Amino acid sequence: MADDSSEIGQGTGRSVGLISLPDPVRSPWWELGRRLLLAFAILFGTVLIVYLDRGAYRDGNDPPGYGVNLVDSIYYTTVTLSTTGYGDIAPVAPHARLINAFVITPLRIAFLVLLIGTTLEVLASQGRRMFRIARWRKRMAAHVVVIGYGTKGRAAVDTIVNNGLSRESIVVVDPGAEALQEAHADGLAVVTGDATRRDVLRRAGVGEADQVIITTNRDDSNVLATLTVRQLNPEVWIVAACREQENVALMRQSGANSVITSSDAVGRLLGLSSLSPTLGQVMEDLLTYGEGLEVAERDLIVSEVGKQPQQLPDQVIAVVRDEKVYRYFDPVVTQLARGDRLIVVRPARELPWAPRPGTHDEELATDE
Repeated sequence: MADDSSEIGQGTGRSVGLISLPDPVRSPWWELGRRLLLAFAILFGTVLIVYLDRGAYRDGNDPPGYGVNLVDSIYYTTVTLSTTGYGDIAPVAPHARLINAFVITPLRIAFLVLLIGTTLEVLASQGRRMFRIARWRKRMAAHVVVIGYGTKGRAAVDTIVNNGLSRESIVVVDPGAEALQEAHADGLAVVTGDATRRDVLRRAGVGEADQVIITTNRDDSNVLATLTVRQLNPEVWIVAACREQENVALMRQSGANSVITSSDAVGRLLGLSSLSPTLGQVMEDLLTYGEGLEVAERDLIVSEVGKQPQQLPDQVIAVVRDEKVYRYFDPVVTQLARGDRLIVVRPARELPWAPRPGTHDEELATDE
């Protein structure tokens, strides 16, 4: 999906030029029926071969001169293809023996491969699928549900994966077949369906989820999905995308903890880049993971207690205290205290000459 066209819905290193044809989605019972028809076709063809050449066969239980009839042909075919081989009916003419060697024997092998292979495949695939789903459901707790796997959804997944969350802890909900292929290619579990339906969200484990990210391309769908998620899990943290600023309040009233206005955010970046290209580059750097600068949240460490935010090695831009966010120059956070968390701008990668605070097992200044 090149855009966020799905209404309810790692990929940065995909192989270029790799051709991948989609597998046909068919019921296992359809496959089983098709192979049984092929097996019956092999049976019918072999019976026909034996019956048309019945003069070259002899039944050891019949009196001399008594020929092989249609029933004998069917009997001989079934015991031969099943490798039972009682030996009471046998080819006696040389050409009949050659036909058995070069025609009926390959048919026997094909017959066994069809029946045994089909049975094993159906049992193995169904059993493996049920086992994997059961094991996945047992592991799935405090996970992240991403509703909508368009451009925003993929970017959100890349960000949280790059920050340490495993792909096994992410579930995608999207109704689109293309989103299903994209998410599977990225190693993600997918629940296909409309995220405004409770049964779909229950299958995704919303009731046990730690966070839900809603990234569909329509504000009305986002509002309804937010309401449904909040009803299923009153404690979950919901982050929702909103196209229009006027719908932000409605999104929050629906239960979203955080609302990101995509259109306004893009517009502001465009405006900043036009007014100051260098400022636009800095903002893009902050939003790009893995290089240059990054915005991060970290715990306060013991050696930083009592200091001013401006005195720390990291560039502190905000302090989180008692679940409230204060700007670094706010008088309330003139001195840092135990339990504070810092919002900082720092190098995306640790530099040898400037190790990042809080990354070397320093004692944390928590309230506990």
